Parts: sequence; C-alpha cells; structure tokens
Amino acid sequence: MKMTKVVPFAMTALLVGSAMGVPTASASEVEAVVNISETNEQQAQPVFIKVTGKVEHVDVRENATYYTVVEGEQTNIVVVDKDSLVFDNMGKEVKLQKGDKVSAYSYAKKPMLAIYPPQYNPEVIIVEKDNMGSVEVDYFDKNLIDTDNYLKLNVGEDTKIESVSGKELKASDLEEQHLVVFYTIATMSIPAQTPPSKVIVLDNIEKEEPVEVDPVPTPEPTPDNGDIEKIIQKDFYEVEGTKMVPLRLIVEKLGFEVEVTPKGAIISKGAVSYTITRGQKEYGYNKAIRQFDVAPALLENGKTYVPVEFVEELMK
Repeated sequence: MKMTKVVPFAMTALLVGSAMGVPTASASEVEAVVNISETNEQQAQPVFIKVTGKVEHVDVRENATYYTVVEGEQTNIVVVDKDSLVFDNMGKEVKLQKGDKVSAYSYAKKPMLAIYPPQYNPEVIIVEKDNMGSVEVDYFDKNLIDTDNYLKLNVGEDTKIESVSGKELKASDLEEQHLVVFYTIATMSIPAQTPPSKVIVLDNIEKEEPVEVDPVPTPEPTPDNGDIEKIIQKDFYEVEGTKMVPLRLIVEKLGFEVEVTPKGAIISKGAVSYTITRGQKEYGYNKAIRQFDVAPALLENGKTYVPVEFVEELMK
C-alpha cells in the first residue's frame, strides 16, 4: 500500500477552494497531489457487488460450502448453498472446484456480515472457462439496457429464457428485471447490442416498492464545518492517490455516535448507521452495501482513517 503524509496547504486549496469560491492554488503548488482530484467524482452504487479471483480452499459444511477466493492481496469468502446459481461463461451449469477462476455476483442491497475476510452469499457464480463467452449480471430497464448503458439485449427466437422460480417467460418479461445474460458477440456501439444465447431472470430478488416521503423535518443545527476543515487540513495521509482523514475526530463533530469494534467502528445518528471495517473497501449503510475507493486503515495508533469523500457524503 502506497502511503505518504502530504503537505496540507496545496491539498486544502483543492478540497476547499472551489467549494467556497476562493481561487485555487497554482499548478506548481498542487503538482505533488493533483492525482487526488481524480477520486472526487462520485460513482453510482452498483446493483451487484462483483468478487473475482481463484478458488484456493474449499470448506464443506452442513448447509453450505465455503470457498476462499483470492486475487492478488485480496481474500474473500464465497458461500454457496442450495439456492446458489453456478454456471460457466457459456451458460452451462457446473460444480465449483478448487483452482477455478470465478466471478461471484451478490445483490448490493443484501445485508452483509461485518467480518474479515469479507463473506458473500452471491446470487450467481460464474466459472471463467477458456471458451469464448461473456456474462453480464445487472438490472435491465424497459428497453433492455443495463444500468451502465453498456449492453442492450436484442432477444430473438434462439435466446433461451429461464427464471429462478421456474416460471415460463417470454422476451417482454425481461423488462425491468435483474438478469444474468450470456452472450458471445456484440456490436461496437454505445451501448453494445447483443443477441444473447441465454438469459436467466433473478425473480427471487424483490422489486423495490416506491417509498412514501414524509414531510421534511426541521433541520438540525449545522455543525461547525470550520473545525472539520481544520482537521482535514492538518491531519491526513495520501494513500494510493486518495486523501485519508481521521474518522472519529470528524464524525463526532458532525453529531454521530461512535461504537468502536475490533476491526473498525459503527457510527450512527438517528436512523442512519454506517459500519466501517479496516482493510475492507465495502462498508455498510443501514442495510445496504457501499464501497470505498481505498479501504479504511489504522494509519496512526488508535486512529482509523477513511477517504475524504466519505466525510463529504456525511456533510451533505
């Protein structure tokens, strides 16, 4: 992990200057830390969390099998039970084995245990074979386009359509559904278009119902953001191009309660709760799962540091 303690002046100019209408530092002043600005663009929360790697260990238990999946320095546990779907990249049902290269897809809004290494119970596991074949697991809208505008489905008579529930479905039933799509060819367009060979509807994932919006409550007093900016200015590290700031010092000034855990902390205010785990990019937001660009870390004794973008999210 690349980590440097950064001189604060130029960084603060980047973080605070544009937001307050103050002229930012010159190019020469920010040259050493300009790469941090690349991380400020917010990314949409994925519908499925994708875990990839090679199966290094298999632990067979009474109700499920636990597969240790390793990619580089990242280790994840993939739990496969009787409801898990396991296919190769051509859409053939297979049995997961030690040594397989896999991609596991877990519904992002499903609760996940705050343990290390991260443990997933994915809806779909794909064993990546050498055969030519691609797989897309995502939500597809009424035009059969995925959430990233990456792939559009042109379903034809040769497309095999299945569902987890076993219902007989037709092409029109694929609209606004979570799908597993198997295909071999696609156009060089945006979005790419493909005649899929096989589509599986994940109708075991419930569609979200519209949420009734309560009247806007009287806002709470605004925290002293000046104190927070001083902390950000004086106490931070740069890790892999991302600015890391102390979690507890900042969130307590924002009115959050902090519960320390063996691997991180749970911070909460009212009905909002975040579960932060050191060394793990995924973090809990109420019952949903979100992801940091860089995992929280214990960079100083007794102080957990998180990406500054997380603080900006809390301050909104």
